[in-house]
Amino acid sequence: MRVESLDHIVFTVRDLQATIDFYTRALGMTEVTFAGGRKALAFGRQKINLHQAGREFEPKADTPVPGSADVCFLTETPVEQFAAHLARLGITVIEGPVAKTGAVGPLTSIYIRDPDRNLIEIANLKQGDG
Repeated sequence: MRVESLDHIVFTVRDLQATIDFYTRALGMTEVTFAGGRKALAFGRQKINLHQAGREFEPKADTPVPGSADVCFLTETPVEQFAAHLARLGITVIEGPVAKTGAVGPLTSIYIRDPDRNLIEIANLKQGDG
């Protein structure tokens, strides 16, 4: 028995619309409505389900709080181009590009914060190195 992939994660957020606006504008994710009006952000074959702080759905994490996530998203767009896109949106890259180690090989990464101050890493998998 083994787990093969990630289907979704859950972010607890202060402001659903601010989160949706950020991820759709900055990272090109798609807003999804499901299960009686719940909201999520879709990308690739995954999604981020969104829980409004104080109105979380059961079952939930033991102590859900906005700003506690630290995630890495892979992109084929060179992170330097991504950084320029973010700058045009007024989003500050707080670190990078820097070399990091990913799940399947070396990465080149930049870091930003979302509206809840979650740490968001955007990375390119270095081809031929891993």
